[in-house]
Amino acid sequence: MQIIDTAPKSSSGLKSEINIVYITVLTLVATLGGLLFGYDTAVISGAEKSIQQYLVTPLGFSALIHGATISSALIGCVIGGAISGIFASRLGRKKSLMLAAFLFFLSALGAAYPEAFFFTKGHPTVGLLLMFNFYRIIGGIGVGIASAVCPMYIGEIAPAEMRGRLVSLNQFAIIFGMLVVYFVNWGIANGKSPEWINDLGWRYMFLSLTIPSGLFGLLLFFVPETPRYLTLMKKDDEALRILTKINGAAKAKEIYNEIKDTVEHHSSNIFAFGKVVIIIGILLSVFQQFVGINVALYYAPRIFESMGAGKDASMMQTVVMGLINVVFTVLAIFTVDKWGRKPLLIVGSIGMAIGMFAISGLAFMHIIGISTLIFIIIYTASFMMSWGPICWVLISEIFPNKIRGAAIAVAVAAQWAANYFISSTYPFMMEYSGGLTYGFYGVMSVLSLIFVWKMVPETKGKTLEEMEHVWVKE
Repeated sequence: MQIIDTAPKSSSGLKSEINIVYITVLTLVATLGGLLFGYDTAVISGAEKSIQQYLVTPLGFSALIHGATISSALIGCVIGGAISGIFASRLGRKKSLMLAAFLFFLSALGAAYPEAFFFTKGHPTVGLLLMFNFYRIIGGIGVGIASAVCPMYIGEIAPAEMRGRLVSLNQFAIIFGMLVVYFVNWGIANGKSPEWINDLGWRYMFLSLTIPSGLFGLLLFFVPETPRYLTLMKKDDEALRILTKINGAAKAKEIYNEIKDTVEHHSSNIFAFGKVVIIIGILLSVFQQFVGINVALYYAPRIFESMGAGKDASMMQTVVMGLINVVFTVLAIFTVDKWGRKPLLIVGSIGMAIGMFAISGLAFMHIIGISTLIFIIIYTASFMMSWGPICWVLISEIFPNKIRGAAIAVAVAAQWAANYFISSTYPFMMEYSGGLTYGFYGVMSVLSLIFVWKMVPETKGKTLEEMEHVWVKE
C-alpha cells in the first residue's frame, strides 16, 4: 500500500511515498519490546506485598531491603542500558531485541519459581532472596536493552515527518504493557485470599510475562535490520532496498545519500559532536526519573491502600490510573509532530509540579482521600502526555548516526540509575516524611522545566541527518 505523504517537502523538494502498512507493521513489532518493558517493570506492583511477606519480613529485614528487592530489576536495567550500545553496534538493532526477548522469558520463569534447583518452597532464606533478585536483574537487563534499542530501531526506520508519532508509540506500548499487567494482576488477585496470593498468586503474575516475551522473540525473525545500521556495516544495497520499501525510490535515494555522508565524514568518538549533546541526553533521562513517576507506578496499589481502599479496590484504582495514562499518552502521540517536543515537555513539567506540590501539601496536613487521588491523576496525566513519550523521542533523535548506539546507551544507563535511586529510596523517604518526599519530586519538576527551556533543541520535522548540524564540536 503506497500512500503519498502530505507532509512538507524536504530540502530537495521531494515528497515521501510512505508505505504506511509496512512501516506500521515494523513499528508494532518493535513496540512489543516497549510493552514488555512496561509489563516487566509494573508486574511487581501486584506482587510486592507478597514478596515482602514471603521473603523479606520472615528474614527480619528492614523497609530499605524491601525497597531494594522491589527495585532490584533496575540494577539489571542499568546494566542492560549501559551495554545496549555494545550490542546495538556489534549485533545490530534486530538481534539486540532478540536477546532482550530471551532475557524477558528467562526472568519470567525464574522469578515465578526462584526455588528451582537449589531451594525448598515455603522456606525463605537469604539465598532464596538473592536468587529472586538475580532473576529480576536478568529481566532488568532485558528491559535496559529494549528501552534503548526499541526507540533506536523505530527512529532509524521512521520517516522524519512521522518519527515523533511512531517513537511515541513505544511509550504507548510501555504504558499499555503496564495497563495489561494491572488487569492481569487484578484478575489473578480478585476474590482470592491474601494467603493464596502470598503463596501462589504472585508467581502467576510473573509467569504471565512468558506469553508476550515469546511472541516478541518469534515476530522479530520477520522484520529487517535498520537501514542506518546496514549502512554502517557497508551493506549498502540492502539498506537502500529497505529505504525504498519504506519511502519510495526517489526519497530513499536522497535519505541514503545523507546517511552515507554522515557515516563517511564524521568520527565515531562519542564526543565527536561535543559534550553538550551527551549532557542533554543524560539530563533528559535523569529528569524523567527524578520527577518521581515510577514511585507512582511501582507502589500504586500501596498508595491507594494508604488512602483507605481495600486490596481489591486499590488494584482497581490502579487499573483506572493505567487507563488515564493510556489516554494522555495517545494525546502526546497525536500532538508531538504538530506542537513540537519542547512545548509538550514544558506543559508537562508545569502539570507535574502542580500535582506533586499539592500531594506534598496534603501529606503535611494529613489529608488522604479523593483529593489525593485527583492530584495523583493530574501528575501522572501530565507526565504521560509529555516526559513519558517525548523523552524517548528526543533520545532517539538528537544523537548523530555515528555515535547513536553509544550515546543512547549512556543516556539510558543514566536513566535506569536514576530510576533505581528514586524507587529504592522511596520507602525509606516515606518513613521519614511523606510531605518532603513529594515536595522533592515537585522541585525536580520545576528544574526539568528550566532545563528544557534553556538547553533542549526542537527536533520536530528534522531528519536524523539534519540533526547533526545542530551540534558543533567544542
